[in-house]
Amino acid sequence: MMRSKVNNRWRRVAASAAVLALVAGACGGGDDDAEPAPAPAEEPAEQPAEEPAEEPAEEPAEEAPETTLVDVTLPPEENVEPVFGGTFRMGLEADVDGLNPTQNNISASGYAMLNAIFDPLAIYDENGVAIPFLAESLTPNDDLTQWTVKLREGVTFHDGEPVNAEAAVANFASLRASALPSLAINPFFPPVGADGSDPGITIIDDLTVQYNLLDPSAYFPAYLTGQLGMMGSPAWLAAAAEDPTLNQRPVGTGPFKFESRSEDSITTLVRNDSWWGGDVYLDAIEFSPVTDGATRLDLLLGGEINAMHTTDPTLIEEMSAEGIDQRIDETGEESFAMINSEVPPFNDLRAREALTLATDREGYQLLINEDLTTQTNGRFVSDNPYHNPNVVQRGNDIPAAQALVAEYCAESGTETNPLTGGPTCTDGRINMEFQWSGPSVVGDRIADLLIAGWDEAGFNVTRDMLLQDDHIIQVAIGGYNVVTWRQFGAPEASVDNVWLLCRTVGFISLNWPRYCDEERDAVLLAAQATTDPAERAELYQTAEQMINDAALYVYFNHTRWSNAFADGVNNACAVTTPEGSTTRCTTNGSGRYEAIWLD
Repeated sequence: MMRSKVNNRWRRVAASAAVLALVAGACGGGDDDAEPAPAPAEEPAEQPAEEPAEEPAEEPAEEAPETTLVDVTLPPEENVEPVFGGTFRMGLEADVDGLNPTQNNISASGYAMLNAIFDPLAIYDENGVAIPFLAESLTPNDDLTQWTVKLREGVTFHDGEPVNAEAAVANFASLRASALPSLAINPFFPPVGADGSDPGITIIDDLTVQYNLLDPSAYFPAYLTGQLGMMGSPAWLAAAAEDPTLNQRPVGTGPFKFESRSEDSITTLVRNDSWWGGDVYLDAIEFSPVTDGATRLDLLLGGEINAMHTTDPTLIEEMSAEGIDQRIDETGEESFAMINSEVPPFNDLRAREALTLATDREGYQLLINEDLTTQTNGRFVSDNPYHNPNVVQRGNDIPAAQALVAEYCAESGTETNPLTGGPTCTDGRINMEFQWSGPSVVGDRIADLLIAGWDEAGFNVTRDMLLQDDHIIQVAIGGYNVVTWRQFGAPEASVDNVWLLCRTVGFISLNWPRYCDEERDAVLLAAQATTDPAERAELYQTAEQMINDAALYVYFNHTRWSNAFADGVNNACAVTTPEGSTTRCTTNGSGRYEAIWLD
């Protein structure tokens, strides 16, 4: 239930000192808002990054909320003179394991920080189309397998080194050699040669490189909006390769430079006075991970932070009641339960379908989301042309789930579940492990709700709560049966192929369910190669049906992200490109900061 304004104010006064202590010592675990954010490489190959058993026939078709996309792109304020100075403090849902876009696993919180330090080669405009940013131009060849990127002249890194073609090659090489982010890059480019030569990138001249793809893509610039497009200093990358602790001390081209960082506490950045993009108004930014969403809100209400992001629908409603300035976006990620199809019991479709049928989607919507978000049957909001209205996410059918559990256990119950260490079935019930990210009050409530339905259907569930970083790694190596997750939602749909294609399954996998369907791959690759809107829509709708049929994701809702700002924060959505194009204000909880100024 929503807390009253009086209760908010009282807690703010009574607990201000304690809340500040939480900022300094908060754990970098999961988020208290909803499902954890994965994304080792959210946009490059990010974003990340998101059904079977029949719903009642009378269930209405998925509908968008009254406002699906609220104020995520606003024009610059006019006739207002910006003020220089001040420190902007932002509360994040979690920390990340480092701030090197070529090496670290970057979630929503990571992007919130990286966007201040690094400039991507491309950026999304207000319509969700990737356009040049750090790059001056992005040009494809005729068959869309090569993209020529011309860099802007005169740009330097924070250490004074020039941004040039050799720097772009060094960043690409660092990504290619990384542990996890490389899995989002290497499957889409020709392999590095035995002699170390890289056919994936070619230097054309001092300021121009050519990216050479394995597959035609009309939308490759969207990959350059994230980790693939964020340029770090080659000298820093080389030093960090020798000393990984330097991954915590990033050197980019962005409007802010690194000053200090205490993991799971505060990361401080200071203004880059020589930023290539023009004036930067803030003196500094402080990012603080506060894993409990209500605590973040208390900090905002108490004036201890200037901004926060959250996906907790009750907090978003409360902030609306408080009159807090928010940028709300429901067109991004989806929240769901995700199933590992590689190991017993869920390598069997019957077990996956049984879990899907047993999931209390209605309870989730009412008890967790308080009916404040939009339920979804797939990856796309209902007014998106790629949305398939014929796809129905099943759930809330315990008898059908019980029948499938009984059938599975009768035939396959003696197999070994590597997560629990015992047989897949005991006394006709499926043994499974359920993992989520925490510490999180909401995460615990979600676990209780889901496990209650699964238990009734015939599942014995072992609980496993992990800090967000550990949680991401376990999912990446297949160390899970079922998890709650938040993914997909890239403004350009083809960017999400990284989470779905057969080629991204491996020992460390970005195809998290570890499910391969070559026919589905062909459909997705065809969709990224065509520029015909009607053909694209038909292909994506076909892919959505195939995803539904595989019973890998039990969709709950479109994640509603809010970036909330205290009074006195100006121009939160006033970033433009050098050519004057208005950019998208926020994407999955992260934005940019160069235009912000404080009263």
